[in-house]
Amino acid sequence: MTTDTLDLLVIGAGACGLAGAIAGHDAGGRVAILEGRDKPGGNSSLSTGSIPGAGSRFQRAAGIDDSPERMVTDLTRVAGHHDADALTEMIAAECGALCEWLIDDLGARMEFISAYRHIGHSVERLHAPRSRRGQDLVDDLLRFVADRDIPIAVGNKADTLIVEDGTVLGAVVSGEPIHARKVLLATNGFAADPALVAQYCTEIAAAEYFGAPGSTGDAVRWGQALGAELGNMGAYQGYAAVAYPQGQLLSWTTLEKGGVLVSENGRRFGNEDLGYSGYAAHVMQQGPFAWAIYDSRIHDIAMAEEEYAEMSAMGAVTWADTPGALAQKLGLDQAGLDETIANYTAAARGDRPDAHGRTAFAMAPLRAPFAAVKVKPGLFHTQGGLLVDVDARVCKIGGGIVPNLFAGGGAAAGISGRDGALGYASGNGLITALVLGRKAGMVAMEEIKAQS
Repeated sequence: MTTDTLDLLVIGAGACGLAGAIAGHDAGGRVAILEGRDKPGGNSSLSTGSIPGAGSRFQRAAGIDDSPERMVTDLTRVAGHHDADALTEMIAAECGALCEWLIDDLGARMEFISAYRHIGHSVERLHAPRSRRGQDLVDDLLRFVADRDIPIAVGNKADTLIVEDGTVLGAVVSGEPIHARKVLLATNGFAADPALVAQYCTEIAAAEYFGAPGSTGDAVRWGQALGAELGNMGAYQGYAAVAYPQGQLLSWTTLEKGGVLVSENGRRFGNEDLGYSGYAAHVMQQGPFAWAIYDSRIHDIAMAEEEYAEMSAMGAVTWADTPGALAQKLGLDQAGLDETIANYTAAARGDRPDAHGRTAFAMAPLRAPFAAVKVKPGLFHTQGGLLVDVDARVCKIGGGIVPNLFAGGGAAAGISGRDGALGYASGNGLITALVLGRKAGMVAMEEIKAQS
């Protein structure tokens, strides 16, 4: 890594940092990337790679009537108003163009998803790798970085920022200064720091963390030392159904298409319509494990997703021809599961209201043969962080910005509400990472050119 002054130093090599580096380079900047772990990707690699793109050309080609305004309405309905409302509007306005940039301009191997919309979206607007694996998107971004000869130093964790008179001028790595005109913090959030999680996200603090190990809250601490303002610190993304003991995400398609989650007593404990993030705390409150119950039709749909197919090949799915037989195999209360499926069937048929308020039954009632997967809830990433403006510049308490400092992704305040997991809509984390990363790269170079 050169000691000459860079135009943009990117700290963190997840989707945010990689997008920021590419955008900064393509705008004429001299850019380099630091990554504290031995491998790039972070939480972006662990995601499904799903990105909302309201109004993208791919969405229009599929005949979907959508707009940034509709996306803002959807996200606000889910998350309410919060500390980063301006970001919600900016991200909704730019996410369609972002998808076109990734696919058309850069060549990312992604496609528009018409088969489902997932929690928080009133129309189909997600774009993702065909595999539904974020690692494929990360691999593409790394390829674009390599094509541009942008240096990326893995296993090089920034110790601290270089600051003079409140102005950020680079970072220190292993005692060596790296000077830069602009710095982008793309270090992810603080979900891997138990003390910070306990302080800000109390309800999920006891859950197992399944995200990337680099989410240690560095951006929060560095920003606080500079007088930066924090936002939405109580918000997080959980996951209600991590297959046990396989440790892989059970595709939420299994629940969204009509499956249910039950306790050891064979009974449901809430409304699965809350989604994979919002329902995580409910699963944790009912016990250490839960069981997803669905059927072979839903299984066949989920098999199109690589991670689900791998999980199934590991033996995670248990089969039986009746709920009672399934309960016997799983060690669940047989009478409880029989009654649960009978009541759920009646609700899905419209014979009675669902006892837990569920209204979206999709392919239910469930039919034999029945499938089940043992799951546990988990914490994946925090949604609070440094408050940034619509140009991804870090805001100071009381007004103004921290000179030369940008943030995005998990390092920045997200758009998922102020507290808890109910405000998380599918793709919120990745779209915040990519839009803010790209924005930071472009704005950083605009500022440098204006100052020249």
